[in-house]
Amino acid sequence: MKTDLGKVLTVSGEQGLFTYVAQATRGAILESMLTKKRFSAGPSVKMSALSDISIFTQDGEMKLQDVLEAMKKELGEEKAPSGKSAPELLKEFFGKVVPNYDGERFYPSHMKKVVEWYNCLKEYASLDFEKEDEGESKASDNEESAKTAASKQAKEASKHQGTKVSSKQAAPAKASVPRKVV
Repeated sequence: MKTDLGKVLTVSGEQGLFTYVAQATRGAILESMLTKKRFSAGPSVKMSALSDISIFTQDGEMKLQDVLEAMKKELGEEKAPSGKSAPELLKEFFGKVVPNYDGERFYPSHMKKVVEWYNCLKEYASLDFEKEDEGESKASDNEESAKTAASKQAKEASKHQGTKVSSKQAAPAKASVPRKVV
């Protein structure tokens, strides 16, 4: 099963990664990948989807998904270095994986997070990621099927009432409220 990085979140002040489960009244319901415990994250909780994260390179930015795929290609089936490794080891590792990373803006603390996320995804999810195009096509397919179902229901209802329904929705009538001219 492919991992959707848009639904994998990192939460400020919490260890590990979280999976988005559902929308709550105020915030979101998240499930920890490590402990499988769920909690409600309120609106004040700072969280970021892994699909929104990039690292700095000499040429600009590189999406985290591309970095994780480069790490997978370099490591094969092995785990990434531990997040508690020496900064020199992490710099050497990222020098192999992303040779053009910006050493002045991509700090060892960031490198530690990335290797910890990689190891967490390797152990608790999949390193086979959904492409952004796949997610968009699934969403558009769902929207199309919902529109088709809605038009079928409207046509069925009209058969029972004896009126004709077109596939296009009629625009709502404008209220006849006099405009105030200043």
